[in-house]
Amino acid sequence: MPQELPTQEQFDAFADDVARELGTHCRTAPLPEYSRGLARLIIDGDGRAVRLCQPHDEQPSRLKVYAALPDEAQVQTPSIGFTAISARHVAREITRRLCPLHTEAAELSAQIAARQQAEASARAAVAEAVAGALPGARIEEQYRRTRIIWQHDARPPGQQGPVQVDSVCVIVGAFGESVTVEASGRPDRVISMLAASAQPRRE
Repeated sequence: MPQELPTQEQFDAFADDVARELGTHCRTAPLPEYSRGLARLIIDGDGRAVRLCQPHDEQPSRLKVYAALPDEAQVQTPSIGFTAISARHVAREITRRLCPLHTEAAELSAQIAARQQAEASARAAVAEAVAGALPGARIEEQYRRTRIIWQHDARPPGQQGPVQVDSVCVIVGAFGESVTVEASGRPDRVISMLAASAQPRRE
């Protein structure tokens, strides 16, 4: 017969029973950020976690379990639904149906995180080299690219008159494999800057 769990205290006790049935040193913890209904976090000895939830108070015996991933913005979170027949039944469904999906999603999330880290590191190396050639440049991180802005007052010291600014804007692409440069200022200054940047670097 399905168990109805109308209060948080009853739901917490049921979640504790599910954790014991799951074994592997499982424990439970509060889940205050879940606002749709009753919920409890279950964490195993390896740090893998699932969210046990009761989404609808008008159906207190219907539960849903979501895999908890480190970064859920990049990977769709696996979930399963079932009736709260018993703690043993819920634990069995989690093990049989959700755990394989959880493992697959966690592996995909780790791969995406590693790829993003490699991308950011490659881009940062190029951005650092560009900024080193433009002392005082301002660096702005944007989504999957880095903008480097350098400005210089081109007037000779002590000269009065309109401000004359030489500026360079460099966009470093995702993996640092492409660089877009936009320069503005007096023609002679811009030409000399571009000529200097075109010279091959000597190690």
